[in-house]
Amino acid sequence: MASRNPSASIDTVGDVGPSSSDAALAEDFKAAFRNFPAGVAIITADGGGRPAGLTATSVSSVSVEPALVVFSLSSSSSAAPLITSSDTVVIHLLGADQVELAKRFATSGIDRFADGESWTRLATGEPVLSGVDCWLRGRIAHRMEAGSSTVVIVRVLRVRTERPPGSPLVYRNRRWYSLRETAVLA
Repeated sequence: MASRNPSASIDTVGDVGPSSSDAALAEDFKAAFRNFPAGVAIITADGGGRPAGLTATSVSSVSVEPALVVFSLSSSSSAAPLITSSDTVVIHLLGADQVELAKRFATSGIDRFADGESWTRLATGEPVLSGVDCWLRGRIAHRMEAGSSTVVIVRVLRVRTERPPGSPLVYRNRRWYSLRETAVLA
């Protein structure tokens, strides 16, 4: 790929302004992050009596005290409006044995909760998925529009580990991976 002149689209105040290379930058940006591996989670919420959920690779811990987690939601996701308008969410951290669950919640145009046996509701109303290694329930503390996404900060209220964690599920370059102990380098 040809190198771009970094000063070619800088305006008079030093900010990068719109240019004909915006499309190329967007493609380069997507390619860079496609190759950056990420853990896989499913975010669920009660969307006004209707369960909502999606697969996310943008989940990250922010703080231990208070316990805060951040994730982003694409505005193109059909579940995003229901999740962002909810007061609380459940973040399910997936193991490699839950790849089919991750694929289901990443598929658009389907009822992700059609299988009534794979989920229940917590006493507080949020949908929780059965058989997931670990989940966190939290209250949405802040929402921020950022480009074509919404960044959501969640204050964790409860952490539940239902079984010893197995190999985590990882997503990279449009493929699913299992991160096993044999992958340790140092």
